[in-house]
Order: sequence, then structure tokens, then C-alpha cells
Amino acid sequence: MKLTRRSFLGTTGLAGVALAGARGLGATELAVAQADLRRPTGAVDIVARDESYWERVAATYRVPSGHTNLEAGYFGMMAAPVLAAYHRHIDRVNMESSYYVRRQYAADAEAVRTRTAKFLGATPGEVVITRGATEALQRLIVQYNKIGPGDEVMYADLDYSAMQFAMNSLVARRGATVAMLDIPEPATRDNVLAAYAAALKAHPRVKLLLLTHLNNKTGLVIPVKEIVALARAQGADVVVDAAHSFGQMDLTLDDLGADFVGCNLHKWIGAPVGVGVMYIKAGRLADVDRMLGDEGSPADIDSRLHTGTTNFATTLTVPAAIDFHEAVGGSYKAARIRYLRDRWVSAVRGTRGVDILTPDERDMVAGITSFRIRGRVGRDDNQAVAAELLDRYGLFTVWRTGLSGGDCVRVTPALYNTPAHADRLAEALTAIAGR
Repeated sequence: MKLTRRSFLGTTGLAGVALAGARGLGATELAVAQADLRRPTGAVDIVARDESYWERVAATYRVPSGHTNLEAGYFGMMAAPVLAAYHRHIDRVNMESSYYVRRQYAADAEAVRTRTAKFLGATPGEVVITRGATEALQRLIVQYNKIGPGDEVMYADLDYSAMQFAMNSLVARRGATVAMLDIPEPATRDNVLAAYAAALKAHPRVKLLLLTHLNNKTGLVIPVKEIVALARAQGADVVVDAAHSFGQMDLTLDDLGADFVGCNLHKWIGAPVGVGVMYIKAGRLADVDRMLGDEGSPADIDSRLHTGTTNFATTLTVPAAIDFHEAVGGSYKAARIRYLRDRWVSAVRGTRGVDILTPDERDMVAGITSFRIRGRVGRDDNQAVAAELLDRYGLFTVWRTGLSGGDCVRVTPALYNTPAHADRLAEALTAIAGR
């Protein structure tokens, strides 16, 4: 597939926009919007190592020269064609104002919902656009209505703190209690499954289980579909935090097997910041209350979420982000990010003094991986390691907390990173551990 400016902009309704019309982009950024992204032929693992192809992909991102960003997990950078679409939508909304929003935006937003649902493997009536995964998951949790006095909810130490807070809020209002478990460290597929099976067996009154599919703290990918089946057999529902899943991994909602899911479009799909999706499987709406006494139809998923006035341009840019993601190829993108991860991990795994917190099992990790310098488990310790990586080596990473085994440093490569960046990280960690 050749992604030219004409073909790409044509798929996003921008074919008539002149190059000079995409405000905020200089000549270089506008030129890379015409990049030839024809993928090489061959297996995805082979293409993942084709540096000439990934140099062309990387050229669609404008990156700073002062440091190397290995912290792509916060939010995703927009590729130049997506950024051009975003600027066009900003200009249109700003120029046409309420005339456009009141007359045309609803139909355009519905088209975005339909496109997004198809991409995720859902129907339009099962999804609603949110401002991110956090908003989606908070609504799914605090409005879940099948919890009562004496019931339990369950989450793990690795689950995102905001979602833990939402679960705590739910039980406080419903008279239920919280059961927690610690994810084994080091984790394997077998011991993670065993940990959840044992925890569910020990807490037969669990009615709602929170699962983080791809963990934001360590990058661990847990076997969600199998754990959902365990919970369902015990009469428990599952809310899946898939904030990092879509785009970093090649999957659909069917691969998760859950009835309630929250995900982001501004991380690994590369849409503008401030957009995600709440998914409620058809037939399950009744188990999630309408938001704040909404008087809309109980059969309409929109009654489960009110975001007020949204960033219209952000929503309108989602199809452009999906188009670019699909032009690169979901499976190829996932394989490339995993290749970059494996390159630095394989170089330091086994190095004395470096503990890699994510396994190498194919289905247990994607691109995110965290590490500790052995014995350095505190906040100050890990913030100091992240600071040294930046100040001495020019590598930007981030400290993470909340793990039962201690704090860590997270590394998250993206499509604009190179094998040389991974090699530099490995050399830096070896040197730090050696000191």
C-alpha cells in the first residue's frame, strides 16, 4: 500500500486542502505527509527489522534533538498527516463555530463513532467516545449496579491508581468490601493465572473484578480472556483497563472477552490528546446506571456518559489517526515496538544488578518494560536513576510506583525510536549497575 498525500488525505476528507492550508506545519512536516509507506513483503518479524522502512515511518514524526524520548506511554505523538488533519479541524471549528457544531457536528461525530467501533471490533451502539480511558473506566466502575452489602470487588497492586480509587468509591457507597492481590514477581503466564484463580477461590463473594490488560507500570500483559472466564464461572463481572492495549498490540475487543472495557485512542493509535472509548457489550447496559439521573433512553449507551462540551477537533481527527495506524499496519507496528523492546532487554537481562520486571514470553509483554537497579526500590532511588539516564545519557524515561515489590523505571519505545536508542539504553544501564 502506498500512502501518498492524495490517498491519505482522500481517506480523511482532506483531499481538497492545499499544503499551505495545514497551519502549524513547516515545509519539512508537510513533505513527510506525502511519505511512501509501502510496507516490505515478508513476515512481520522480518519487516520489524527493516530499517529503511521504519526510517520512512519515523520521518512522519517531528522529534526534538535534545534528548531521546523513551517514554511514549504517557500519550502518543501524532504523525504529520494526523497533525495536519487536526489543524484543519481546529481551523474549521474555530471559524464556523456554533453554526457548524449545531448543524453538522452530530452527524460527523456519529461517523467517528462508527469508524471507531469497526476498528475495535464492536457495533456503534456498544461504544461511546470519551476523553480517555480513565473517564471510561471510572464511569463503568462507579455506575456498575450489581454490587450490594456483603459483596466484594477485587483489584491487583499493578492496577492503575485512579481505577483502584474508583473501586474504593464503589464499595464505600454500596456497603461492599475490597479484596486485593499482588501480581507475582517475576511473572509468568502460569503463576499469574494461578494467582487470580486462588484469589477468586478465596473470595467467592467477588462481584466485580478489575483487570489491567497491558500494565502501565511494568508492561506486563496478563491473559485477560482466561481470567474473565474464571471470574464469569464464579458469577463475577470484569472491567478491563485496556488503556495501553489498542495500537501497542494488534487485537480486537473479542480478544479480551470482557463485557466492559475502557481504552485510549491518544496513546498508541496516535489521535490528539483527550480521546478514548467506553465499551459496554450489547445486552449489558442495564448493569451500568445512567449517569447522574440521565433521563435519556435506558437502551442508549450515551446516557451512561456526559462529558459536556468536548474538544470537537480532537474527536474529528480520530479517523485520520486510525487510517495512519492501519497504513503502517497494526501487526507490523506491534512487532516493531516489541523488537525495540527486546533489543535493549536482551542486552541487559542477566546483567548483575539489573532486574527486568517483565517476562519475555511472547504473549506476556508488548513494548513497555520496567526495570530496577537491584536493591533500589524506593521513590528517590528510581527517580534518581531516571534523572541520571536523562542528564548523563540523554534518555528520557519515567519512574513508576505502586508495585508490591518496590518502585521501578519504565521504558516505552515508539515508532520514531531506533535500534541505536535501544543500544544506548542498554549501555547506560550496564554502566549504572556497574557503579
